[in-house]
Amino acid sequence: MMMSYKQYVIGLDIGTTSAKAVLFTLGGKVVAEAEKPYDISRPQPLWAEQDPLSVEAGCLEVLKQVMEMGQVRPEALCSVGISSAMHSLICVNEEGAPLSPSIIWADGRSHEQAKRVQDTHSSIYLRTGTPLHPMSPLAKLLWMKENPYTPYRQAKRFVSIKEFILYRWFGTDVIDYSMASATGLFNIHTFEWDQEALQLCGITEEQLSRPVPSTYLLQGLRPDIAYRIGIPSDLPFVLGGSDGPLANLGIGAIAAGDVAITIGTSGAIRQMTDRAQLSPNQETFCYAFTPQLWITGGPTNNGANVLQWIKNILGELEVEQAHKQNLNPYELLTALAEQANPGANGLLFLPYLNGERAPFWDANARGCYIGLSASHQKKDLIRAGLEGVIFSLYHIGEALEKNVGSARRIFASGGFARSSTWLQIVADMFQQPIEVPESHQSSAWGAAWLSLYALNIVPSLEAIGSSIPMKKKVIPRSEYREQYRQSYQIYQSLYHALKPTFDQLAQFSQSSQK
Repeated sequence: MMMSYKQYVIGLDIGTTSAKAVLFTLGGKVVAEAEKPYDISRPQPLWAEQDPLSVEAGCLEVLKQVMEMGQVRPEALCSVGISSAMHSLICVNEEGAPLSPSIIWADGRSHEQAKRVQDTHSSIYLRTGTPLHPMSPLAKLLWMKENPYTPYRQAKRFVSIKEFILYRWFGTDVIDYSMASATGLFNIHTFEWDQEALQLCGITEEQLSRPVPSTYLLQGLRPDIAYRIGIPSDLPFVLGGSDGPLANLGIGAIAAGDVAITIGTSGAIRQMTDRAQLSPNQETFCYAFTPQLWITGGPTNNGANVLQWIKNILGELEVEQAHKQNLNPYELLTALAEQANPGANGLLFLPYLNGERAPFWDANARGCYIGLSASHQKKDLIRAGLEGVIFSLYHIGEALEKNVGSARRIFASGGFARSSTWLQIVADMFQQPIEVPESHQSSAWGAAWLSLYALNIVPSLEAIGSSIPMKKKVIPRSEYREQYRQSYQIYQSLYHALKPTFDQLAQFSQSSQK
């Protein structure tokens, strides 16, 4: 039974662009939160890498910061739960030291291998639930095998960033089901590594971690790590899962018909199901979370990075104004977008700045404005960018609906949930109320709650619903239903019309680099 002085829990979220730690009360109230950004390196076109040691350092720093900011006694902590971005891959040696950078989901170097596997080994998707795309470690490993990539040949093991960090902290070599599912190497029906996928990549089970439930208890934290953070060395850490299912859990979207929309650097729309739900056309993913729950949905490569791009290209005045007045430049940009009418004066934006995943899984796709004329102003360009991201998620939502049925409730999480403009666009486009929690750190709360469940402090995963402080409900405006319906009809046809052009540009780009 939990002692009364145990009043707090921490969620650690190892994200794509930053590490985040959130200190919660057991009722879900945020006591303190900290975030530490880290860089993405792009040494060659299509490559996207990170220094795994910098990511680890970021995790240590944010854990230390929330302990100091929250001013809580270490003995008042119940546990730490862990969430992580998916699809990263690191080659490590026998001691767990990195032989390669962390190759992240946004890396597209293996697009040729992914396309070939899609054409010749499509049954792998039916067993693993991971669309055959350069994001997946399966495609990355195949690229390593077929190219003179020395770390691949020297590696003792292949791990994600989450496994890498936990091996260094606990000396354990385990992986939770949801992180394993995202590799493209894990059978979501048998909960074992898929032998055909392993053989294709030229690796063995011994080079991968042991799949275990998300409630797995990590013990034996290195004393120097505990001292650096300021926590007891015997504080329970719980393995947790990937950021997708934990965001659903942390926002309470775990019942049939509950849909979660998340936008951080990238974005996703997801729904929990009680059985594996696979798309006949590989439009969506399906990852195991527990033996009773799967997460089905689709990711977009392009979320808040679109707004960042707009700031860099169009926002010079807003950045200058924000600097002078100590304001947030993104708030100034979205305020300007608010002045434009829904539909952006007939302007559409394909947000494929980083290629695209669902529902096309096309690394060659590119962003573009459609319908640009001399009458368009900066406010229209910004609004079209925001709307393009939501059109993309709406498109994925249609594919999701074909698999699991229509949405009963829609929840919003991630950094975009702080933008009233973006949330109103979602409500107007989907024509459903959007439920928003007080904290946008839903993956961290899901990880924290899962750790409490693993320690029998809370009765069930479903019980989280009564411990999610909600902020508001955004109501759709019916007068914009027809505007968005017509705009979407044009939007959803554009990718197929432009795909030959995207492919030609990709070929031109590759030939010009030789």
